[in-house]
Amino acid sequence: MNMVERRKFRRRKRTPVDDGPEDPPIEPLESRDRRLERRRAEDQAALAEETAHAAEEAARRSAEEEARQRAAEEARRDAEAREEARRQAAAKREEIRARLRVHEGDKVSTLASSPAPEARPEPAPRRPFSDGPVRRPTPLWHRLQEFTVNPRHLERHRIITAERQDPAHAAFDVLRTRLLQALAERGWTRVAITSPTKDCGKTFTAANLAISLSRQQNCRTLLLDCDLRRPSLHKVLGVKNPGSMGDVLRGLVAPEDHLIRMGENEIHAGRNIAFGFNSTVEPYASELLQAPQTRSALRRIEEEFAPDVMLFDLPPALYYDDVMAFRSQFDGVILVLGGGITTEKEVLEVQRRLGEDVPLLGTVLNKAEDSKVRDYTY
Repeated sequence: MNMVERRKFRRRKRTPVDDGPEDPPIEPLESRDRRLERRRAEDQAALAEETAHAAEEAARRSAEEEARQRAAEEARRDAEAREEARRQAAAKREEIRARLRVHEGDKVSTLASSPAPEARPEPAPRRPFSDGPVRRPTPLWHRLQEFTVNPRHLERHRIITAERQDPAHAAFDVLRTRLLQALAERGWTRVAITSPTKDCGKTFTAANLAISLSRQQNCRTLLLDCDLRRPSLHKVLGVKNPGSMGDVLRGLVAPEDHLIRMGENEIHAGRNIAFGFNSTVEPYASELLQAPQTRSALRRIEEEFAPDVMLFDLPPALYYDDVMAFRSQFDGVILVLGGGITTEKEVLEVQRRLGEDVPLLGTVLNKAEDSKVRDYTY
């Protein structure tokens, strides 16, 4: 080896040899086992969580199904109870009317004294309220306080049936006559007046219909303000601080101490109408309307005053649950629709909430442009 070769050899020996990438350090066996154990623990926790979630979902579905079944059963029982209550109320009202007719010397006295046949025929439909002798007021009717109405005040609040100058008053007379005919055919007395939403004019309709009914001979009428959240009937008719209708429904105030009659007036309205006004807001209105005390109070009013028609001014049906809570206390409903306000969807929702068994006795289209008598349908 010559000198040049020896130098090349030394230079090549000093140059490091590239053997490729270095091998990663060998992980200790104990570290791998811990990682695998941790992964198994995480998988088991995820599986347990998924199992618990599935169990909760199954329990929730089972609870919902049980709740639906209970609700259906309660609805069926409520429907049966309402039907039984209506039958009992109708029988009680007919008994009261029979006693009154006997006391007045009507022909029913002769029938009452004769022995009853084994099989009674179907009763004939009741005569219109304008026929027959004028009914005598009950003693409590004479004890009711009276209030005076101001024609100018009524005019400002659109009580068009007062002075009858607005041609639209005829629509309420038509509604009155058809309502009385429908009630007489079915033997009913209790009528709810409501609307889908606010500002449709339900109180306006109730007040105008009441004045129209007051002019109907031999028809005793009561109008009760049962809109316990926003009472306004007393303001429409010009009565200040009438007291609490809620206390009457609770039985804390006697009806004869709260109800007031229309006194002598310039609008030629009859005096066979009384009002149950309210100026106290009830925070738990729906609970009160479906309380047993309310049922007892209304039964007492009906027995002591024997009205032919009881009108209830109720809150809007789609606000809160007051109308549904009061459902068992009325026979049928008059629905007031606001022109340009009420939608078809809202009307259908009201019918769904009230149920198919609630008779719709009439609909009033209010606030309609260029409205005429035909706009008030029945």
